[in-house]
Amino acid sequence: MPATDVPLALGAVLLLLQLLSPTSAFFPNIWSLLAAPGSVTHQDLTEAAALNATLQLFLERPPPGRPPLRLEDFLGRTLLADDLFASYFGPGSPSRRFRAALGEVSRANAAQDFLPAARNDPDLHFDAERLGQGRARLVGALREALAAAQAGDHALARQRLGAALHALQDFYSHSNWVELGQQRPHPHLLWPRQELGSLARVGDPTCADCEELSCPGNLLGFTRLTSGYFGTYPAKPPGKCSHGGRFDQSSSQPPRGGINKDSTAPGFSPHHTLHLQAAKLALLASIQAFGLLRSRLGDRGFSRLLDITPASSLSFVLDTTGSMGEEINAAKTQARHIVEQRRGGPMEPAHYVLVPFHDPGFGPVFTTSDPDSFWQQLNEIQAVGGGDEPEMSLSALELALLHTPPLSDIFVFTDASPKDAFLTPRVGALAQERRCRVTFLVTEDPSQGQRRVRREVLSPLRFEPYEVVALASGGEVIFTKDQHIRDVATVVGDSVADLVVLPLEPPVVVPGRPLVFTVDGLLRRVTVRIHGEVRSFRIRSPAGASQGQEEGQGPLGHTRRFGQFWMVSINDPPQTGTWEIQVTAEGNTRVRVQARTALDFLFHFGIPVEGPHPGLCPLTQPVAGLRTQLLVEVTGLHSSRRQGPLPHFSHVVLRGVPEGAELGRVPLEPRGAPERGLLVASLPPPLLSTAGPFSLELLGRDGGGRDLHRAAPQPCTVVPVLLEWPGGVPGPGQQGPPQPPHRQLLGASGSRPQDVGQLQLHPHLQPLQGSPGAQRVRLGAPVAGGPRVGCPGLRGDGDRGCDGSRSQTSAPDPCLPPAPGAGPGPTGPARCPCPLVRPRPHHGQPHPPSLPFGDLGQGWGRAGRQPLVGHSRRGAAAPRPGLLVTAAPKDGSPALFSISPRW
Repeated sequence: MPATDVPLALGAVLLLLQLLSPTSAFFPNIWSLLAAPGSVTHQDLTEAAALNATLQLFLERPPPGRPPLRLEDFLGRTLLADDLFASYFGPGSPSRRFRAALGEVSRANAAQDFLPAARNDPDLHFDAERLGQGRARLVGALREALAAAQAGDHALARQRLGAALHALQDFYSHSNWVELGQQRPHPHLLWPRQELGSLARVGDPTCADCEELSCPGNLLGFTRLTSGYFGTYPAKPPGKCSHGGRFDQSSSQPPRGGINKDSTAPGFSPHHTLHLQAAKLALLASIQAFGLLRSRLGDRGFSRLLDITPASSLSFVLDTTGSMGEEINAAKTQARHIVEQRRGGPMEPAHYVLVPFHDPGFGPVFTTSDPDSFWQQLNEIQAVGGGDEPEMSLSALELALLHTPPLSDIFVFTDASPKDAFLTPRVGALAQERRCRVTFLVTEDPSQGQRRVRREVLSPLRFEPYEVVALASGGEVIFTKDQHIRDVATVVGDSVADLVVLPLEPPVVVPGRPLVFTVDGLLRRVTVRIHGEVRSFRIRSPAGASQGQEEGQGPLGHTRRFGQFWMVSINDPPQTGTWEIQVTAEGNTRVRVQARTALDFLFHFGIPVEGPHPGLCPLTQPVAGLRTQLLVEVTGLHSSRRQGPLPHFSHVVLRGVPEGAELGRVPLEPRGAPERGLLVASLPPPLLSTAGPFSLELLGRDGGGRDLHRAAPQPCTVVPVLLEWPGGVPGPGQQGPPQPPHRQLLGASGSRPQDVGQLQLHPHLQPLQGSPGAQRVRLGAPVAGGPRVGCPGLRGDGDRGCDGSRSQTSAPDPCLPPAPGAGPGPTGPARCPCPLVRPRPHHGQPHPPSLPFGDLGQGWGRAGRQPLVGHSRRGAAAPRPGLLVTAAPKDGSPALFSISPRW
């Protein structure tokens, strides 16, 4: 498709408005706000381009049943995702999934300046006059993004799109395209069959010497395209331009100075006066790239790539053994209800996933965007065979997680415990990585009492893996009976909406203490769910009115009971203030309060990085011992605003999970305009010394001054090690191009060791107090000495077995090799993902420490649903990055390493 076919008119109109004031017009970047205030950054450009492309999509495709959008309604004001979604899908439509997908692209873009294998590669930044090579890498990354999106791997597609956009934007900052007087993006940069134009030759002098910070006239008067050299590789030839800035070693060699336009600061950018012109062209080019992808993927595929929908996906994992007839019918009833109720509306699920399982098989996975196809496939499932337990439930859940879009709900219907309980750590980590909430609906069939042993006679720990996964994902386990499953399954319809779970204090039932929660004026459809052996309960409103467990309509709401499961739907609008729930019960009783609201938040962590591109390197989990920033993006601010000031959050509270003890409270500092909803908190290292998971809660006030309380749906975990994986290194079993560079946290995982190669570990981000020296490791070769390799129990504790139980002093350590002749037992390498510890010499060197390769590999290679890295079991796709393995220095000190390969 020729370049002229990609529409630019809309983007040009909006860009002219946005670029007039860089300090307030662009969407503020968390890195730029902390490290380069006043400059337009890669994330700014990426998010502004995506918003422009989304508005263009909305303008060209009028919403069904609603008036079409008008361009003039968006002129003269900053584009916001909440505004776009409210205008197109209707007031209050959540943009959380879109903003999360856009965040993936933006962080992948910014990461190109932080990853060791990417930040100094001239081909990835159009440095050192490697313009042809840079264009080839740029086009290759776009093709990879397109192939991954077409194959349904949208996480990979967003990562490669971010890398491509970074290179594209760098072209306008690092080359002399702007200095040549060009007013539009390069017409051939995205089309490899076209010539780039007249390029500077090897012997052409391009720059004059400049000893000042600002060098506006140092380019020699010629019309060839060039770019600056950075650092020491490749060496700068005589007469050539440097990138410039105080971190560029080449700029101290004649000709001094440089030509980059990265920022408005002369200390970083000698051509800082041209920063806005370069940003304008980079933004136009980025909109052009989004338009190119849209033309290749179509509107539906493009919407899936950026998750342009307010609706969640619908994912079912179904036990299909003979005892599951009622459960399967309940799933069918709920699916049919959701499809019929939401068809054609903005909350119609955008994606459907179905994974059956039994023993010994599971799958295949069925995915579709067509509700009729999903219903037909679901309707064909019948309960046959089986009758015993356990079943391959976690394998099926893992497959569903790999095919379900992030920020979705997954429902598991079963009446059996898991046969593949060894997958518990990996499935829990995958649920956290995908940010998917997993709800287990577990039933008992009295008619199978003679053939299937009932839960009461077996150890209750057989269902513990479900509890662990539910806790990690922010979901729950609901036990019920066949005669109640159709009614209890209504939680499916309630959950496929924009719900938040309200924090309880204390988080678990304590005899004699009420459970307290706060209701603000932005909440609707508040529901209290109580599950267990309850003798009585009473709910008390802020005004003092109360209601007990009696079924039917009461003064506070409507109560329904299904066996040991109660649901109380509070009357709308709910009374604002502090509510109490007093529960008298036996055993493990669960209480959950949830509500609908547009006001929610996204978050991630970052560590400060110095250098030529200072800022915050993004992390999905905090790393022990590192100075860490919590970065919060509040969603639904404008949808939640009625009259008066915007809602705001002032503090973040960290609580231990599941006990709920407060670990610390840190103030949140706003960044940028209030309507952006960007907040930053500095987390001191002592606060991140907890070994177990912790939850995040935001405290603040709504526009009327009333208390606001929101909680992250899933807990976080402090990990002890961060590894950096270089680009160009294939993973085990990889077929296809080398994987892109990425950082990898090390925590709990379930991958088996694989002997794949030798890596060199180096301390990173110096100075790092207490870090061990350089260590050579052979991934997949379990050895003794060096850092202690912990067994990945439920919380990554070194003294927990692979089933999560505490190890006794007399029992064998599950993280040590089995005794000679003992064979691989249930905690050995065949059943347990523990990395073993044993000596292994390496070329006469001392015994090196070792880590299992496992999930360090990234799912990069053939784009698609087939396993790209690692192993597969009966069709299950390989693990994605972010599934963690445990590793900590023996002395407990923090460790952060970069990796360089040796094969």
